Amino acid sequence: MRPEVLICAGLDPSGGAGLIVDVRVISDLGARPNGVVTALTVQNTTGVSAFTPCDAEMVGHQLSFLLGDVEMRAVKLGMIGSLQVARAIGDALNATGAPVVWDPVGGPTLGNAFHESFAEAVAALRPHLTLITPNARELARLAQMPVNDLATAEAAGRALARSLETAVLVKGGHLEGVDAIDVLIHGDARHEFRGPRLATESVHGTGCALASAIAAYLALGRDLVAACGEAKQYVAERIANPARPGRGAASVL
Repeated sequence: MRPEVLICAGLDPSGGAGLIVDVRVISDLGARPNGVVTALTVQNTTGVSAFTPCDAEMVGHQLSFLLGDVEMRAVKLGMIGSLQVARAIGDALNATGAPVVWDPVGGPTLGNAFHESFAEAVAALRPHLTLITPNARELARLAQMPVNDLATAEAAGRALARSLETAVLVKGGHLEGVDAIDVLIHGDARHEFRGPRLATESVHGTGCALASAIAAYLALGRDLVAACGEAKQYVAERIANPARPGRGAASVL
């Protein structure tokens, strides 16, 4: 039987990011996705023009009913949408001990979807987090530190890991350098994942795909270090061969 993975994420109608791409990645890697939509977006391949959070009471009801039945092996969180939705998710996750991977969609490559009371939303999710995978903009905001290069990104990641008491994957995709270097900060340990920087156009949905791949690999029994390394390789392969569904950016799937 394929292990079950829970997704809580926004809906990108173009299918390039959010819940749709999460489902594709998790299925592709051999796990079985379950999903709850946290926010609706007005979005296509050219960007995000608006978003509306889903009703928090309904999100909480969906999750509690689902988690009372299906045993999850991992959880992937993406766009939360509102403080109320974050609190509903946090309450519902008390029903599972599955590892939780959060891609804190607040500064995506396309558009800007920061929701209100971001710090309070983080606090609501903090007790459940196994790993957080912010991009450079999100990392700077979460850690309240400048992020200009890999050194400052790693310093911010260490500060964030201490404050949230969770592992942080510092992603180097948006930073300069010959190689794309990601650094996993896990307690006192540091693990580096190095790969060639692909000469390609901007590809939408890479953050969603990476976090979903990590969650899938955790559900399949990998430890955190192996899951991050294998997920990075999987996403690199997708970046090298992206989909081009519209007139805007290419998509990871």
